[in-house]
Amino acid sequence: MNYHWNWLIFWAQAPDGTGTYLYTLIRGTYWTIGLSILAWIIALVVGVLVGVARTLDNKWLQHICAGYVELFRNIPLLVQMFLWYFVFPNFLPQHLEDLVKNSDPTWSTFVTAVICLGLFTSARIAEQVRAGITSLPRGQRMAGRALGLKRSQVYRYVLLPMTMRIILPPLTSEALNLVKNSSLAFTIGLLEITGAARSMQEFSFQIFETFTAATILYLLVNAVVVVLMSLVEKRSRVPGFIGAKR
Repeated sequence: MNYHWNWLIFWAQAPDGTGTYLYTLIRGTYWTIGLSILAWIIALVVGVLVGVARTLDNKWLQHICAGYVELFRNIPLLVQMFLWYFVFPNFLPQHLEDLVKNSDPTWSTFVTAVICLGLFTSARIAEQVRAGITSLPRGQRMAGRALGLKRSQVYRYVLLPMTMRIILPPLTSEALNLVKNSSLAFTIGLLEITGAARSMQEFSFQIFETFTAATILYLLVNAVVVVLMSLVEKRSRVPGFIGAKR
């Protein structure tokens, strides 16, 4: 195989006229970061609520939340992405359907990807929150009630603060997975890192250079995530209980 290496291709002008290929990849990185941050916020909020609901005494609420978790965990993410983008808008009221379909395609795909990734990841976080709460000694819950705290206050001031510390390592893994899963957004037209790399590869035919750059960008983004989560874990460590040095 005679492959013509050309690392200067990143400084060549992209066919869309917006700048160089390097700028195309950097712009894709911005979309990846924005998509990951917003999806993570949705995943964390919804995941905590669903996870807490699964530990309450209400059986119906437990079953509903369990069904939510199983629904989003057992359907492939790519299928969910297509369902949110191509199918779900057809069930909206006509004016909302027209708004979604006639809006800027870039923002339409971005919002769709944020919702899809957020809800998909929330189901996984919900299970981690549930497991974290149930792993705590029953004495903590009972002590909170003995102090006169309401059930909501027990969760807010006693159980959740400790639970979130316990599940920080798996939450870090979920954050990394979310960044990697964001690559599927290119299937609905969002030019994040993978989409930008595919676009560059198709026009320049420099496959190895293009995806080497994309790989490095993913590694850099995930390295920042690891560092930030490690700092959070270090600062929130409870001496003598979680992450204590041996």
